[in-house]
Amino acid sequence: MITISGSKGGRFCDGVSRRDFLRIGGLALGGASLPRVLAAQALSGAATSAKSVIMIFLPGGPSHQDMFDLKMDAPGEIRGEFRPIGTNVAGIQISEHLPLLAKRMDRCTLIRSMVECDVQHDAFQCLTGRSQKNQPPGGWPAFGSVVSSLQGQRDLSVPAFVGLPPKMGHMEWARSGEPGFLGVRHAPFQPNKGSGVEDMTLNGVTLDRLADRRALLEGFDKFRRDVDGSGLMGGLDTFNQQAFGVLTSSKLLDALDVSKESPALLERYGKGDAKNRDDGGPKLMTHFLAARRLVEAGARVVTVAFSRWDHHGDNFGALRQDLPLLDQGLTALLDDLRDRGMEKDVAVVVWGEFGRTPVINKNGGRDHWPRVSCALMAGGALRHGQVIGSTDRLGGEADERPVRFGEVFSTLYHHLGIDAAKATLNDLSGRPQYLVEPGCNPLRELV
Repeated sequence: MITISGSKGGRFCDGVSRRDFLRIGGLALGGASLPRVLAAQALSGAATSAKSVIMIFLPGGPSHQDMFDLKMDAPGEIRGEFRPIGTNVAGIQISEHLPLLAKRMDRCTLIRSMVECDVQHDAFQCLTGRSQKNQPPGGWPAFGSVVSSLQGQRDLSVPAFVGLPPKMGHMEWARSGEPGFLGVRHAPFQPNKGSGVEDMTLNGVTLDRLADRRALLEGFDKFRRDVDGSGLMGGLDTFNQQAFGVLTSSKLLDALDVSKESPALLERYGKGDAKNRDDGGPKLMTHFLAARRLVEAGARVVTVAFSRWDHHGDNFGALRQDLPLLDQGLTALLDDLRDRGMEKDVAVVVWGEFGRTPVINKNGGRDHWPRVSCALMAGGALRHGQVIGSTDRLGGEADERPVRFGEVFSTLYHHLGIDAAKATLNDLSGRPQYLVEPGCNPLRELV
């Protein structure tokens, strides 16, 4: 983390005042300086595609039976307290607590038959499309890390992969993803969290003084090039300029500063709840807006973690609070993308690590259920207004069209112009690895 004293201004999406400091995380990762990171990224080349992906992770495992797959014919101990409502697509029903989304179902696709979930609290599978078992040397990289490696940055002042996980105390499973065998140069840029190394603070160094240091560094670089007759030092200042570009660029800072939006738009996204409590993580509605601003600024992949969905007790009371917030934030994002002409360029996926038990426990909650879960996809010029897959009468098993995580990832890669059936990346042993598991093709219903 690098913290630089700044002038007065608005607030970032995590509520930190810009008049206190300008804060940017992830600029020094695993001992690698930003200039070295940028130099390594340049080796992969940077595509010019404006396509991007926003992943919204619901940590804890959302209850599919109470959101997108209500079972009104099941016994009371399974059916639950909520009722379904119709949507603007004939035959598709969702929870009564998602009325805004119901009006936009023609722009979305529900997947009711996600299978092969790992039975543990971790964002890993939703971020990589893989199980944590039998990983290659270095581990599987997150989706954003793969995209960063294959496509590079669209804009040198904006990281390709940005993670917006809130600070959630003990809930480390609400993270942004790890770069795995691709290395720290493709780790997510995380404005709200430390990068795993000690914070570095430029105490008392303003942006003006930082500019003076840049001039000083350029002077040293010129001296070094002059004494280096081989010319090998000639390109050094290119990456130093990029490093300073990320530090000082108004583009990245502006993207994170949601206060620049109109009060009307901020109201559409909602205020949420920024408290970090034992019974749930913060509900940062501004992260939905920050995700839109980041992809608009040039980020290729942005991950968002919203609230906490591990409701072993009082499942319905908790959902009565959280579902309306998710409904407002998600639909505001979808409308915002459409209004700005970005809907076809930005694919959105919403999901959690597993589903919940069909039977409601004695505490009024639902427990972990890895046999089936749900997902929602939107945008990306995909064929929406449909449901993929189904579950049995009790909502406990996939009945028709089981969908694997790799199939969703293959669809997202397809949206970005990446052929997951052909592209490979080398793990730490030098062995080429495909981006998805064998047999995971783009969802035929969507592409």
